[in-house]
Amino acid sequence: MRSMRSSLMAVPMALVATPLLAQEAKAPGGTLMSLQSNLMFWTLLIFLVLFYLLTKFAFRPITAAVEARERSLEEALAAAKRDRDEAAQLLAEHRAQIESARGEAQKVIADARGIAEKMRNDMLEKAHAEEQATVERAVGEIQREKERAVAELRREAVEMAIAGASRVIEENLDSDKNRKLVEAFLSTLKPSKVVQ
Repeated sequence: MRSMRSSLMAVPMALVATPLLAQEAKAPGGTLMSLQSNLMFWTLLIFLVLFYLLTKFAFRPITAAVEARERSLEEALAAAKRDRDEAAQLLAEHRAQIESARGEAQKVIADARGIAEKMRNDMLEKAHAEEQATVERAVGEIQREKERAVAELRREAVEMAIAGASRVIEENLDSDKNRKLVEAFLSTLKPSKVVQ
């Protein structure tokens, strides 16, 4: 900051001193290195007045503007650093949220697979149970049909035996009595013999 101020002061001094030195060199009656007191006095006086005016009206506003610019740059740098830190923090938070969401998604997928596997197993068990119930119903129905067919076969066998016996004997016996006799005989037989 100080080097900037001194360089700012040196520029006007050099600008003022250059024409005066050129006039001194052209002055008659002296050499370049000779001192002339009146010229030196006026040069020094002009320099001091100009220096005072520049200090009062130019250097302070210029210095204030430079300092204000430095402050604004420092504030901008500080704001940029804060923004960068906030962005890094937000990025870290977003990455953590993404990882958390990824973990939750994996958990949901695993849970869904478990539920799907359980549902599959339940459906298989239900299908097996329905299949078993269907088979049992079919076996029961077959058994009932078999019993009905055996009963029908017995009834027809009784009817045929009665009809055959009546022809052989050619005597009309009481049909209820004959039926009871034949049914009693057939009930003594095993069912496998009747079916075959």
